[in-house]
Amino acid sequence: MLTRRLILAAFAAAAIGAAATPRPVSAQENPLVVFAAASMKNALDDVDDAFTKKTGIKVVASYAASSALMKQIEQGAPADVFLSADVDWMDYGAKRDLIKNDTRLNLLDNKLVLIAPKDSKLDSVVIGPGFNLAGLAGDGRIATGDVRAVPAGLYAKAALEKLGAWTAAEPKLAMAENVRAALVLVARGEAPLGIVYETDAKVEKGVKIVGVFPEDSHPPIVYPVALTKDAKPEAAQYLAYLRSPEAKAVFERYGFVFLVKPTS
Repeated sequence: MLTRRLILAAFAAAAIGAAATPRPVSAQENPLVVFAAASMKNALDDVDDAFTKKTGIKVVASYAASSALMKQIEQGAPADVFLSADVDWMDYGAKRDLIKNDTRLNLLDNKLVLIAPKDSKLDSVVIGPGFNLAGLAGDGRIATGDVRAVPAGLYAKAALEKLGAWTAAEPKLAMAENVRAALVLVARGEAPLGIVYETDAKVEKGVKIVGVFPEDSHPPIVYPVALTKDAKPEAAQYLAYLRSPEAKAVFERYGFVFLVKPTS
């Protein structure tokens, strides 16, 4: 009887020892966390899938307005990579030592467009000085990102001010928490017009592009990327992959302009 008890005790001790022994944490158990502008979702999801297949490193992406994401990083959110839809919010992170500035690069470019629901009678609008956006909207609203913080909204405000359309259009704005939320308002017919990125319009079947804002009417729409201050070591592999020919092909398929020379 005593021998049996000793054997059972030995098995129990071994089990406890095994449970207490640290195991290597795999990439699947401790994935890279990427905070990215909402307008990147479709393209970046494809890029992330390809990266995981190639490296075995899992990626978890969180999409929202660049402003909201950087504020979350500032408050301690455990992101490894930050992809912004404008340089201002990346600058914000750099000034507060929230990113590794030596890893920062301008990755993509985009266009600002005017959209309407797919079944809208509005078809083609020439956007230039004196552009009467408020008149086009009639009694309806103009959906875009929050002009106080969301990059798409900031670009929209800059363009409307440059074209002399801001004062009349401002009271009609329906400001959304991010550009994809503005896109949904138009797709559902809740707003007859919206100002979003060209890449957003291309992935939403419920809208159509009715006009393109002149590039000189707003600051360049640049998407910078950088590793965060506390990024995991394998995040460097991810950043390198974003510059690869494979990633370039995906981004360009969705309508982005690739700004860096692809690396092998």
